[in-house]
Amino acid sequence: MPDERSDGLTGGPAQDHPEGRSGGQRRASRGVAWLVCGRRTKWLVVLFWLVVIVAAAPLAQKLTDAQDNQASSWLPGSAESTQVLEISEDFRPEQIPAIVVYAREGGLTPADRVQIAKDARELEELRAHGIRGAETRGPLFDTRPARDAEAAQILVPITMDEKGWERIGPAVDSIRERVGKSTGGLAVHVTGPGGTSADFSEAFEGIDSTLLLAAGGVVVVILLITYRSPVLLLVPLLAAVVSLFTAQALIYLLAEHAGLTVNGQSAGILTVLVFGAGTDYALLLVARYREELRRHEDRHEAMQLALHRAGPAVIASGATVVVSMLVLLTADMNSTRGLGPVAAIGVAVALIAMLSLFPALLVVCGRWLFWPLVPHNGSDEPTERGIWARTGRRIARRPRLTWSITAVALAVVALGMTQLRAEGLSNADSFTDKPDSIVGQEVQAEHFDAGSGDPLVIVSNQAQGPRVRAVVARTSGVVPTSVVVPPGTKRAYEGQVLFEATMTDASDSEAAKRTVERVRDAVHAVPRADAQVGGNTAAIVDMDRATTHDNKLVIPLVLVVVLLILALLLRALVAPLLLIATVVLSFTAALGISALAFRHVFDYAGEATDFPLFVFVFLVALGIDYNIFLSTRIREEAGRQGSRAGVLTGLAATGAVITSAGLVLAGTFAALGTLPMVGFAEIGFAVAVGVLLDTFIVRSVLVTALFLDVGPKVWWPHALSKDPAAPPAPAPAKVSSGGPPDQR
Repeated sequence: MPDERSDGLTGGPAQDHPEGRSGGQRRASRGVAWLVCGRRTKWLVVLFWLVVIVAAAPLAQKLTDAQDNQASSWLPGSAESTQVLEISEDFRPEQIPAIVVYAREGGLTPADRVQIAKDARELEELRAHGIRGAETRGPLFDTRPARDAEAAQILVPITMDEKGWERIGPAVDSIRERVGKSTGGLAVHVTGPGGTSADFSEAFEGIDSTLLLAAGGVVVVILLITYRSPVLLLVPLLAAVVSLFTAQALIYLLAEHAGLTVNGQSAGILTVLVFGAGTDYALLLVARYREELRRHEDRHEAMQLALHRAGPAVIASGATVVVSMLVLLTADMNSTRGLGPVAAIGVAVALIAMLSLFPALLVVCGRWLFWPLVPHNGSDEPTERGIWARTGRRIARRPRLTWSITAVALAVVALGMTQLRAEGLSNADSFTDKPDSIVGQEVQAEHFDAGSGDPLVIVSNQAQGPRVRAVVARTSGVVPTSVVVPPGTKRAYEGQVLFEATMTDASDSEAAKRTVERVRDAVHAVPRADAQVGGNTAAIVDMDRATTHDNKLVIPLVLVVVLLILALLLRALVAPLLLIATVVLSFTAALGISALAFRHVFDYAGEATDFPLFVFVFLVALGIDYNIFLSTRIREEAGRQGSRAGVLTGLAATGAVITSAGLVLAGTFAALGTLPMVGFAEIGFAVAVGVLLDTFIVRSVLVTALFLDVGPKVWWPHALSKDPAAPPAPAPAKVSSGGPPDQR
């Protein structure tokens, strides 16, 4: 690789830079930047990360094994359903039932009954993956129609243990192999909680590799379009992969030895966050590096100055995301609380890698990386003719009218939030397709009590057990004859009893949730019973309550954290308040657009209850990056040129790189849409829409117009708010727009 030589920090024309050689260059040479990209130390940085990735790669591959997807890893620890789940383990091994459903329109034939009986005998003999055939129940026939029964079902409990959730997929596969496929008009489906869980597991299978390929593909395409260099794009991609593997290894170690909870949701989001945020930081640094390469002959000097000037904004952006993710530790939901440290670790590792490994690789490789658009010393970058410079001049003509119209337009779009249905998704509505378990669930609901196979679980004091049982049987929504002690359950344990109750409605329906509330009210009213109600439906109710609590707590905390970081970074109060207001407006507009799209384009039935929270956290924590990039550059330029010129120069200088970064982040989150899960697709779509709004409208139009209209007072109480006479400024043509010449 070529190695450009010059005499230390004397290789470039210092007079081209406003700070001259006595300021920024000497300070940069003494700072951390010198350690990262020094002539010798750059090799040490690369060697360090090489050792890290060699050690981390094997551990990263084990993260899937460390995931905990049991119900307790999602539920709030203090919830009633969680306590019932823990108590029930004393009465029997934890089980999840799979249900084999048979149906024939017009009635089951004698041959069908023979086949069903044969399948039942084979399932009774099945011993595999937690299935104990002796506990199989059925076949039970549909006796409700006056004519011959049209359906039958066999219940096959799957016994769980410490690794039991890994058994569900293989167990259900074994059942499906035994009962065969639909033949001769007899439909056969495997459903129930076991069948649905197996289909969920299949949907999550390969999530890490799928998202890695999708996110990597997005990064490659956008970087290729942005820089027109087939080689340069490989460096940020390599740094992002190293960041991801390192983060996964750290998280695996913490999950195995420090009790960190990781599930499929947090592991999937980790991949998107590391690629999206890491590439954003790389783009900002590359833009500033290109700028300095056009001013300095020595690439080491250019990178030192780029890190010195871009570093604070990148660090502030990363810190905003990390701290915002850690705020999730205050959540009640275990799944939300577990996502916090997982995401924070991922972004922190990406930040460190992009400020050390990435610049070291750029300096090691040299200018040829930018081929065919190589930035040479002294080459011109005419930002005054760029699209963002022209945009700024248009906004400057009538800034108040511009921001008023923009804000009103976003507010109107935000009215689409009235279409939002963040009340939870049923099993049937959670898949983008219709797997076998969902088809079977629909068939089962037509012929049997819809809640059969997924009952309520009630525990109470033994002395009050009969009374509690009678109260449950009388509650609307419960099948009276179904309130029994299930087979294989201890009759009593330490003065407590356990029994189950089948609901008349599907266990994941709104009607079933209301039944849970009625049953809880009824049993809680029994004196000295200490009765509690659990089961899958009760868990959904508790999750909805916890998410409502988390929405009210986490969202304000994230806003406060972001506001404090902005105030410290900008050393002002007015600017941070304006930036926070624009991000909140962008968030509501993104929700409005997304809700309309979900209702009228994608035809989704609704959204998960935690949908607004996740979208808010990701949009505010990540979307504020672009405002940080813009506002820190405006502040830097305002100190040299004055407020108005600083705004226009800041927009022109950051326009291309922020646009590219926004496209990368939006694309990586959109990659969540490759998963066959509605919840992931909705989060990915909403965050992508919000990021694009931030990039093209909020940051480039709304923030710019507000800063121009408010003027120097935007920096109050800093001295910049007094609008001192602007010092002589260098020619604006030397300010980089952060992208290739044909995009400026």
